[in-house]
Amino acid sequence: MILLKMKTFWDDRYRESEFAYGKEPNKFFAEWINSAEPGKIFLPAEGEGRNAVYAATLGWDVYAVDYSKKGREKAFQLAEEFNVAINYRLESLENVQLSKNTFDVSALIYVHLPEAVFNYLINTISKSLKPGGQLIIEGYSKKQLTKSSGGPKNESLLYDITRIKEILTDYTINHLQETNIHLNEGVYHRGEASVIRAVATKK
Repeated sequence: MILLKMKTFWDDRYRESEFAYGKEPNKFFAEWINSAEPGKIFLPAEGEGRNAVYAATLGWDVYAVDYSKKGREKAFQLAEEFNVAINYRLESLENVQLSKNTFDVSALIYVHLPEAVFNYLINTISKSLKPGGQLIIEGYSKKQLTKSSGGPKNESLLYDITRIKEILTDYTINHLQETNIHLNEGVYHRGEASVIRAVATKK
């Protein structure tokens, strides 16, 4: 029931003609990927495709998943605008299946899910990453509840450092930081925000 309500929420948001979070990639994601050797990348909860399309312009083989039909439609619209191709499956993250040792990178950019679904997704991603593959994360921390720059209003859906460390026990942590940033991503990510950022390499 919760996921059905969330799907309806995202379809409604992405139904607007304007891109909800803009067409530019997330800055943290872009900073990392700009200096990385292109390979195969998995992007869950990819919405309107801003990060997927950006990665494709750099030569990455992009595989994205989301359960919003409207988000997927706009992602393909954006890909056409930038003259790139992306693979984008319409699927719920609680059911996503990935082949083992397939991806060089996976990035969770503002992926906020119920705990059971999040745990399943992380386990699935970890198995799908090649040894030496990297996981990139940026999401709202629990301190975001006091701010008005976007994100869930349910504390259980927000990140904390302890939890992120727990999910990265099979990784070498290259970067882990809780920080305040200024967001300017479309109309829904705008203003001062409290986020957690991580980059980790699978052992």
